[in-house]
Amino acid sequence: MRFHIALLTIAVVLMMPVGAQRTGKTTRVDLSKERTGHESGKFLSVVGNWSIVEDGGKKVLGVDGRAWLRGQPANGLAQNARAIYGSRHEEFIDNVKAFAYFPYAVAKDIGDFHDGEISIRFKLVAGQLDQCAGILFNLQPNGDYLAVRFNGKEDNVVLWTFNKGKRSFVKRGSENVPLQMNTWHTLQISVHGTNLQAALDGKHLLDHTLAAAVAGRVGVWSKTDSVSYFDDYTVTQ
Repeated sequence: MRFHIALLTIAVVLMMPVGAQRTGKTTRVDLSKERTGHESGKFLSVVGNWSIVEDGGKKVLGVDGRAWLRGQPANGLAQNARAIYGSRHEEFIDNVKAFAYFPYAVAKDIGDFHDGEISIRFKLVAGQLDQCAGILFNLQPNGDYLAVRFNGKEDNVVLWTFNKGKRSFVKRGSENVPLQMNTWHTLQISVHGTNLQAALDGKHLLDHTLAAAVAGRVGVWSKTDSVSYFDDYTVTQ
């Protein structure tokens, strides 16, 4: 019996991706004690209008892009930037304004993600221009970051890079996947070294080799007038 268990353990290890950690700490952002109708204490709003909303009796994070006006950063940008980057917040603020077309909020208690998995549940509620929800990661003190998002107007998963005021397309998922509005779905990314993978509702859609290993803050992402809900933000590394 012990021999068979040992063989099974070896097989599991061999099947793990190269560079994957054998053990890891999982952090799940708990929104259950947040105040409905107020900004989240767990996610710091950087761009856009983010607040805690109730959905089916459960508290979730929502972004309402209908109030978006010409890319205005969040009202509490300066205060939240200090909370994220301290004395370096001025450089961060300057670059955030260049990306104010794209609402996002930063997970307050996750200081540095560099190797592991991030998953979220999301629901696309409304949006005339866009219907987007995504995972932001590798956020740098100068405001640069990466994002993997799903767009309900395009039915696809795409990796974007945001660098020095410019958004650049990196990689599109292997196939289009139409999703039903007002229904919860799961988006997951896996980062091991420079290898990035992404899956939607458990379906593997994207592989990409990054230019460099990631190390930075993480959060949630949206676009223009999207109204989207987020829940079960989980990080393992």
